[in-house]
Amino acid sequence: MSEKVIMTQGDIKRTLARIAHEIIERTRSSEDLVLIGMHTRGVPLAKRLALYIENFAEIKVPVGALDIVPYRDDLPHQSGRSAVTRTEIPFSVVGKSVIIVDDVLYTGRSIRAAMDAIIDLGRPQSIQLLVLIDRGHRELPIRADYVGKNVPSAHNEEIAVRLKEVDGVDEVAIISQPIIKTTDGGTSGGNQDEPEK
Repeated sequence: MSEKVIMTQGDIKRTLARIAHEIIERTRSSEDLVLIGMHTRGVPLAKRLALYIENFAEIKVPVGALDIVPYRDDLPHQSGRSAVTRTEIPFSVVGKSVIIVDDVLYTGRSIRAAMDAIIDLGRPQSIQLLVLIDRGHRELPIRADYVGKNVPSAHNEEIAVRLKEVDGVDEVAIISQPIIKTTDGGTSGGNQDEPEK
């Protein structure tokens, strides 16, 4: 297994500052704007972006945290929604311009789950998507409106976003898993248990 850092702390800081400026430029009505970070690393990213927006434009943007586990389609079917959730959205999403914030966009399945969860809370005016890394390999027709960095990757590679609030360090690394020959002559790549985003 090999690992290569593709974004440093400074890179992440500059990227979030750029995206904050893009949000300010594209936002028509700042009082309707809300950021909702997806657990785990989308939450600190959303909080950082809200601080940048406040510093740059003196706009205070509400921030919420979303737990999509009850909405995922890759977990065993459950009857009804789980009562245990880490979702903390202390505001109404009705009529709001919601920006979902996540660390890595991969298959798009996590984002579909996030949209289902938000719509269950009410009908927003719009939903946009912001990701630090877009690694490709989409399985659903979902694209990000704000992208920090496009990182074309192979299926046997993992994109590891590490943030100080969660991991004690700010960096993004690409981890290459060894290709393993299977008994039928095919190949497989590592991290098959990683949930698809």
